Amino acid sequence: MKTSSIQYKLIMAGTGLFLCFFLVIHLLGNLQLLLPAAEAKEQFNWYSHLLAGNLFIKIVSWVLLLSIIAHAVYALIITRKSNKANGTKYAYDKRGASSTWNSRNMGLLGTVILVFLVIHLKDFWYVSDFTTMNLDKQGNKDMYSVVVLTFHEWWYVLIYEISFIALGFHLLHGFFSAARTLGIYHPKYVNLVRYTGWVYTAFITGGFMLIPIYLYFNN
Repeated sequence: MKTSSIQYKLIMAGTGLFLCFFLVIHLLGNLQLLLPAAEAKEQFNWYSHLLAGNLFIKIVSWVLLLSIIAHAVYALIITRKSNKANGTKYAYDKRGASSTWNSRNMGLLGTVILVFLVIHLKDFWYVSDFTTMNLDKQGNKDMYSVVVLTFHEWWYVLIYEISFIALGFHLLHGFFSAARTLGIYHPKYVNLVRYTGWVYTAFITGGFMLIPIYLYFNN
């Protein structure tokens, strides 16, 4: 039982770190949306076309999808095992005195993120791959216009902002949890791990939150 729990946590850590790496790449690509409109449209559409037509990227995207599914499934397994081992209802325990809010609410945060992913994939990935789209002057699918129109609605921007806040809390706890699982949360490196986790979380969360707000007020 103990061995299987360790294996589950290692899978969680591995898939989580892969998703963390993907978020960096995804954010760097999306930051093109902050360029002046004409330049952003040309570059972002070219970037989207490059991703859609690259076999390696296609393979990575499927690995990404499998990683998301595995991460969610094993999170549920670990949570159920933990609750069963505790033998008491979570609402009546005393963990609040020694744990952070995000560590006690990873299930809620994960649910918000999963709902967000469904919305995000439907509005962008599905539209790009399974619908007929307008083309820009270079003959690329005009994903830029789709993104701009999507973030033209204040309530849609609000959904994204709330989702990215949930992502930030989730990342912060997940980063430290993965470090412990992999054995690198050592007293010698604890300050470095904490600093890296906070900087990474601030960069990812802040970057993704900036884009919808910028597009809403500038387009």
